[in-house]
Amino acid sequence: MPDDLTPWGTGLTVSAFVAAVTAAAIVVLGMGMTRVNPAVSIALNLVAVGGLAPTLWGWRRVPVRRWFVLGAAVGVAVGWTTLGALALR
Repeated sequence: MPDDLTPWGTGLTVSAFVAAVTAAAIVVLGMGMTRVNPAVSIALNLVAVGGLAPTLWGWRRVPVRRWFVLGAAVGVAVGWTTLGALALR
């Protein structure tokens, strides 16, 4: 697909929304699981992301779904960074 036909504005908006929802979900669920056991929180995060990664890897070349992949990747990175910062507090 040529660059002039790529819907950058819409795509980046979708990516930002997916990133925000993904990061919020990771932080909220991670904090809840950390109260139970920090090791369980880490293990469940790794299992969830590891299970989702093959599906997202297949979507990365599909024109519409690639924006969801970008948002999910950014959301996971932001969520894990936030959880790490909160854990060090």
